[in-house]
Amino acid sequence: MPPSFSSRIAILLALPAGALTVFAFAPFGLWPLQTLCLAVLFFLALRTPTLRAAFFLGWTFGSASIGAGTYWLYISLHDYGGLPALLTVLAVGLLAAALGLLYGAALAAANWLMLRSRSELTKALLILPACWMLADWLRGWIFTGFPWIATGYAHSASPLAGFAPLIGVYGMGWLAALLAGCVTLMPSPHRKPALALLILIPVAGIALQSIHWTRPQGNPISVRLLQGNVPQDLKFDSAQLAHSLDLYRQLINQEPADLIATPETALPMLASQLPDGYLEQLNSFGKRSGSTLMVGVPWTTAPGVYLNSVMGIADGAASYRYDKHHLVPFGEFIPPGARWFIDLMHIPLGDFGRGDLLQPALQVKDQWVLPNICYEDLFGEEIAAQLSAAHSRATPVPSILLNVSNIAWFGDSIALPQHLQISQMRTLETGRPMLRATNTGATAVIDGRGVVTASLPAFSTGTLKAQVQGMQGQTPYIVLGNSLPVGLASLLLLCLWWIVRRRSRLAE
Repeated sequence: MPPSFSSRIAILLALPAGALTVFAFAPFGLWPLQTLCLAVLFFLALRTPTLRAAFFLGWTFGSASIGAGTYWLYISLHDYGGLPALLTVLAVGLLAAALGLLYGAALAAANWLMLRSRSELTKALLILPACWMLADWLRGWIFTGFPWIATGYAHSASPLAGFAPLIGVYGMGWLAALLAGCVTLMPSPHRKPALALLILIPVAGIALQSIHWTRPQGNPISVRLLQGNVPQDLKFDSAQLAHSLDLYRQLINQEPADLIATPETALPMLASQLPDGYLEQLNSFGKRSGSTLMVGVPWTTAPGVYLNSVMGIADGAASYRYDKHHLVPFGEFIPPGARWFIDLMHIPLGDFGRGDLLQPALQVKDQWVLPNICYEDLFGEEIAAQLSAAHSRATPVPSILLNVSNIAWFGDSIALPQHLQISQMRTLETGRPMLRATNTGATAVIDGRGVVTASLPAFSTGTLKAQVQGMQGQTPYIVLGNSLPVGLASLLLLCLWWIVRRRSRLAE
């Protein structure tokens, strides 16, 4: 093992290295910086002599990265939730620290294997990248998941983007960590194979971008995506309700389109509580103009059961509904024992019911449009599962994805471009365009190659008009989801563990 660093010095270096990774993601896009920051972490990890020191190294880096990348949670909890500033800072810090434990555990596990391995190549190129990726993946599902700014998202427009249809965001994170391992080996005798990988992996990613996994389906449709720009602190105010309803009625009625979509909860009251005649006016416009409407509105199916929904109006009737499946902890459902925390805030939220994981798409002329609501597009494996299920059941397969969001909760912060980047990753994984209708931004059209082809300025009121071509076919990621990168990484580490165990037995 190379000479060890003082644990305190290593942690002092890991803290800024982790925080700087925020600049690898949107809106900054400095993805090479992520490689360098991870290389610093891996350099220190290779010189860390104990499991305890490795744990604190990974925990510090991971917590700093998550904290810097999601600082905007402060805005929702304090500015709009009314939580005291000190308690808000503590809550955001505790969340980052809790999620950082996964990266501490990952580096501790890597340290255990590395202490028993003789090869620097194995340590830097196999053990550390695989453990890092599995920590990212675990963060995506533990306690319902919070995979925001997972490593791979920084590469939605990097040479690694070509791997997205094959191995998804977590597989791309694995490759990004592998590149960091290569950088770590540059001063070592293994620089030649490391340099070869450092060149070959991006070149392969660029080459893969020339493969078209999906193909056009039918004729393009005209779309209008509405952005109301309703201030979050007024959105649920009773005095604002009439204005919001009138605003979206006017925006919808401006002109026809094959598809007109509003943001999440654009109508901020239960559909059953809308003023008399309101839905009838929307139905009448849809029938008269030949437009299909997708309207964000809460729904109730029984007393005390509330759903965050998108209502589809086609042929003059509300004949479709999509109900949000993946709910936000503390925002849309209250974890056991957390009622006291919710009661400290003044956010009009509660326990929502969950929709089914597999829900049908809505036909819009030649295309089939599948909605997802806000936070749901962080979970690429769930969107892939919906597409795969449609293929296997021989039911209409979605050709266009639609995200309706309201992240005005996070103000004018980097959360908006980060969420846009997340949607771009979903288009890369599935080969399908994504439409985004949001309250304050980023309202946009993303094609099946992850390119933003049209967008509205954030914090403006308006309509985004575009022609959108739907796509059909399956990418490998739609078929396999995360099972390929997670399965390979797990198998790799299991094999290394078996080799270590066998070697120790033979030495006895």
